[in-house]
Amino acid sequence: MLNIQAQKSTTLQLFNLKNVSIRTFWITAISFFMCFFAWFGIVPFMPGVVKDLGLTPDQKWNSIILAVSGTVFARLLIGKLCDKYGPRLCYTWLLTLGAIPVILCGLVQTPAQFLVCRLFIGFIGASFVITQVHTSLMFAPNIVGTANATSAGWGNLGGGANRLGMPLIAAAVVGFGVPEGEAWRYAMVIAGIICFLMGMVYFFFTKDTPQGNFKDLRAAGEMVSTKKDQVGFLTVLKDYRTWILFVVYAACFGIELTVYGTMDDYLQNTFQLERVTAGNMVLSFALMNIFARTLGGFFGDKFGKLKGLRGRVLFLSFILATQGIMLVTFSMTTSIIVGVLFLICFSLSVQMAEGATFSVVPFINKKAIGSVSGIVGAGGNVGAFLAAMLLKSKSAVAEKAAIIANEGMGAEVISSAQSAAASSAVSSGYFLIGCVVVVTSIVALTIKFSAEDEKVANAVIKNSADALIPVKVKS
Repeated sequence: MLNIQAQKSTTLQLFNLKNVSIRTFWITAISFFMCFFAWFGIVPFMPGVVKDLGLTPDQKWNSIILAVSGTVFARLLIGKLCDKYGPRLCYTWLLTLGAIPVILCGLVQTPAQFLVCRLFIGFIGASFVITQVHTSLMFAPNIVGTANATSAGWGNLGGGANRLGMPLIAAAVVGFGVPEGEAWRYAMVIAGIICFLMGMVYFFFTKDTPQGNFKDLRAAGEMVSTKKDQVGFLTVLKDYRTWILFVVYAACFGIELTVYGTMDDYLQNTFQLERVTAGNMVLSFALMNIFARTLGGFFGDKFGKLKGLRGRVLFLSFILATQGIMLVTFSMTTSIIVGVLFLICFSLSVQMAEGATFSVVPFINKKAIGSVSGIVGAGGNVGAFLAAMLLKSKSAVAEKAAIIANEGMGAEVISSAQSAAASSAVSSGYFLIGCVVVVTSIVALTIKFSAEDEKVANAVIKNSADALIPVKVKS
């Protein structure tokens, strides 16, 4: 079996583009950014899309659910494919094929066509798994948590940057004479073309490992795939630690997606903020991915150096509990100033928890990093789906009750009562979700590693550290 470990980068020197690991880091982070940019690219245009296509409220919600659901299956599949064919080919095909529904989304004419496109666009959300697999193959254990967290965090910015970027693209095409009502279509087509081009960049400028691509290494006999070396997908499925991390990622990334997806309305209904103000606040929290997720991976690596693999788990449990407490406290806040303070703390801790999760993932099964990453990554979308369904159901019941209770009153009174009911329902939902996150942090402590795993990890980290010590050459 090929010993890739000796070739992995032990540092994250971001401007050393001659290093294949660093070059791959940048390309995979940018590709991930574009996938998220395109995945959520339609969001800023939804009011116009609803009007243009005549979407009903149910169809609008269904489009959101379909986009998340498609990602779950794609992430489960792509991890196994990465283990078999390598991340380079998987990312190339995901970007080039994923560009098709993005482009077609700009050409749809009916609600049914729009829903189908949203389902298949969700598949590019599997890009997260490939990003984590590729950085895990390129970086040594002493820095892998930081590398994974940083590439994922910077890629996640695409989900927030589209709030600014897509309207700018739309404004640019309007400047060329395109009707304003059609601009969202051109913006989606352009986003899809960029994804396709990134697929070409990925194919020609990255490698699967520092030593080369899977196919070439196998052909040269340097990467032997015997039955003894192969790890079946069922082996990964039977490992309880994989499923605990599945739940953990559902409790951090899944909750982040849901909270940020509902926060605009919540801030308006609870604190009477203007829509633009609320939207900018949520965007600023999303932009914390520039550094917050990196911090989670960084501290995961530090605790791993101090306390071994158990240290990584301890930090993950701590930061996850902090996230839950921050959300619970925020849900009970009635002051905008105090609320923003705890929302900042929640944003920081939830993104650090995501980074900390993938500082543990590479050590669960080193022969099946893709499969483990795929399952854990899918957990994030499952968590988002369940949390969204909880908040939607609570809010819908409360709003209907408020409308019935104020029947016959003026439209302004009904609207005010509806907003108050929605605020109360979502607040109670946040409280419940925060409590579940705290419980999950306790469950995370059950993740164990064998003495042999700890010994191997410590030896590898020591070798990585020794590689950083300059050797003096006598003249």
